Amino acid sequence: MSLLTRTQETTGETKTRSGLTLKVPDGVRILIVSEDDSDTERLKTILQKAGFVSECAKGITAGCEAAKSGRFQVVVSTPPLRDGSWRRLTDIANHYDLGFEVILWARTFDLAEWGEALKEGAFDVLDALCEIPRAVEAIRTALWAAYLKGAGPDPTTSPQKAA
Repeated sequence: MSLLTRTQETTGETKTRSGLTLKVPDGVRILIVSEDDSDTERLKTILQKAGFVSECAKGITAGCEAAKSGRFQVVVSTPPLRDGSWRRLTDIANHYDLGFEVILWARTFDLAEWGEALKEGAFDVLDALCEIPRAVEAIRTALWAAYLKGAGPDPTTSPQKAA
C-alpha cells in the first residue's frame, strides 16, 4: 500500500495533480447507477473506504428519479444500461439545475465515445478495468465542481467523514 493510499484512507484527503488537498465533507452523497452487481459492489467498496456515503440504483429510470431528489452531488453511472442512456442524467442535471456531476464508469469506451460524453456534459469517463485508484480523486474533484454549481457542502469548511 502506498503512502498516498494510507493517507487517503486515514484522513479522507487526497492531493490533486495541481497540489490541492481535497477532503470529503459531511453530507456528501454519491449515486451509483449500474445494472452490473459486480461494478456496483466494487464502486461501493471504493467509496466506503474513502469515507463517502453512496446509494445505488439498478437502472437509468431509477437513477434519474433518485437524481431528481437533489440529494446527490455526484452520480457515477455505467454507460451500457438496458432502460436508457446516461445522457438522461446530464439532461436532468441541466434541466432541473441540480448541479450534480456525472462520471461514467466504462468497460468499453473508445476515444470518440469518450469525447462525445465530455461534450454531452459528463464530468469524466473512467476506465473500470484500469482506473480504480483514480476514481476517488475524480469524484473528489467532481464534488468541487458540484459545490461551485451550488449543489453541495463546501469541501473546505465541512468536517470530513471518518474513513
